[in-house]
Amino acid sequence: MTAALAVFATLPASAQQAVSDPEPWRFNFAGYAWLMSVSGNVTARNQTVDTNASFVDLVQKSDSLGGLMGYFEADKGRAGMYADLVFTKLGFGASQTNYRNPIGGLKITTTANAALTYQLFVAEVGAVFEIHKWSWSETSATALDVLGGFRYWNNSVAASFDVSTNVDLSRLHLERSFGLAVARADAIQWVDPVIGFRVRHQFTPRHEIAVRGDIGGFGLGSQIAWQAVAVYSYAWQLDNGQHLAALLGFRALSMNYSSGSGADAFAINEVMYGPIIGLSYRF
Repeated sequence: MTAALAVFATLPASAQQAVSDPEPWRFNFAGYAWLMSVSGNVTARNQTVDTNASFVDLVQKSDSLGGLMGYFEADKGRAGMYADLVFTKLGFGASQTNYRNPIGGLKITTTANAALTYQLFVAEVGAVFEIHKWSWSETSATALDVLGGFRYWNNSVAASFDVSTNVDLSRLHLERSFGLAVARADAIQWVDPVIGFRVRHQFTPRHEIAVRGDIGGFGLGSQIAWQAVAVYSYAWQLDNGQHLAALLGFRALSMNYSSGSGADAFAINEVMYGPIIGLSYRF
């Protein structure tokens, strides 16, 4: 044993690391912007509003363009773990909404800046495992991954209505705010189990594309939820051997959830979709 330790001690530092850990950890941090469009409907306090807004529509009606979106993945060998965060607050104008079952004396507001505001926070954590990898050349390969995890949703919705007659808002569980009737549902939250697959193809050390699809909910949180993502990356190798990559892709995320009944009914059935752009740091 002493001889073996002596031989190890005489190796260069890089060789010692290779001997001690033939499969070192690999890390990927990414920050990105999702240029989101939204289509579907929401129900707050039993008031259902259809939504159909492009990214440009949402930019015009949202009070803030701020958002937080990031992705992290750590891999060792064929296994890894990941986390994905999305936070945004969206505003919909009257022309991007439709009051589905109007009550006499109420109409979706045209006087406020936003007829509907929707705040969304999504946090997903999970594990990923490489099922198989096909090597086409020294620099080109394709890998198939399976993944599973949990996606936490936290939603807040406020729909605003102009009041034209004397409506008993308390009976409808609506609030009165600055002359408006507001159907509000705050911090509606649930957790969905998620399963899916990912395909990664490396054309060259600089060029790579990843395509992911998943499905979740299964009535345990959402009735059903699904996601589809495709991202192309172009990487630059830094002097320390690490990589900085530009990201360009498209993402669609959908959920169908409902809870409560009567005046306390809440539901959200939305598809959020649009291009994504960002940067990642890999080491």
